[in-house]
Amino acid sequence: MGVKPLEHTAERPMHLGRRSVLATLVGAQSPFEVRQALWGYAFLAPWLLGLVFFVAGPMLACLALSFTEYDILSPARWIGIDNYSRAFTDDELFWPSLLRTFYYSFITVPPGIVGSLLLALLLNQGLRGTNGFRTLFFLPHLTPAVAMATLWVWLMNPQIGPLNYALGFLGWPRDFPWLTSPKTVIPSLAIMSLWSGLGGNNMLIFLASLQGVPQELHEVASIDGAGPWSRFRYVTLPMISPAMFFNLVLGIINALQVFTQAWVATDGGPFYASWFFALHIYQQSFSYFRMGYGSALAWVFAVIVMALTIANVRLSDRWVYYGGAV
Repeated sequence: MGVKPLEHTAERPMHLGRRSVLATLVGAQSPFEVRQALWGYAFLAPWLLGLVFFVAGPMLACLALSFTEYDILSPARWIGIDNYSRAFTDDELFWPSLLRTFYYSFITVPPGIVGSLLLALLLNQGLRGTNGFRTLFFLPHLTPAVAMATLWVWLMNPQIGPLNYALGFLGWPRDFPWLTSPKTVIPSLAIMSLWSGLGGNNMLIFLASLQGVPQELHEVASIDGAGPWSRFRYVTLPMISPAMFFNLVLGIINALQVFTQAWVATDGGPFYASWFFALHIYQQSFSYFRMGYGSALAWVFAVIVMALTIANVRLSDRWVYYGGAV
């Protein structure tokens, strides 16, 4: 009467079960969607492997090493939280280097954001030659960090530097200690950073955000009697606040990671005046081969950066405007 063989009826539910499990894993409803999802994961696999082996893996290894005494030459020895205790209580360079890093960030991030915004406003006027000026503003950002630091070391040379020569031409003393005095070295490094960063990615992000502000809002504000400053304050700034928040977060993170300028230009001097936290991590890990202690410092630094980022995100609700948000 058309009864199917027992082995055929036993295999069919198993086959459907395998397909349903696979479809559930990839979130698909049909065999075609399953194939599409599998191809998507196949193309995503190189990035996932890179994330696991070159990002997540080293981070977990660094976390494990932070609880050990490890100098590369001998096996790691478990010491618990001694590295962290040493950092907070016994390391004479820990707190000063952290404070110098915050000071450098404080004098570079606000001027960097304001300067990038002003350049973007200038380029957004639609004046003649805007494309050429945009290229000129962006070129310093393309300069390699080591080459940029080497160039500024020559420019700021106390004896033969063009900057001191220009100061003498203006009637000021020609022996200004740009990179040779503890009082002026960090502002001098900040000048280097601002020179290469003002016309970089921040400026382009601000420019794209300004071009996305609806012109109708400015027209309505003008009809209501708002002047240029009022339109900028009450129309432009709220509309570009997401871009400002994005640049602020990235600017703080990049400033806290300052390393190359100090390493090339001053090597942390004079008298540890430019010994930043990232340089402290590098010296402990790769100059003194204290890999365990350097890993602990790196994780302390990571926690600080994450805490500041979370705080910025929480505070952003008070001043960042997202169009269409309820």
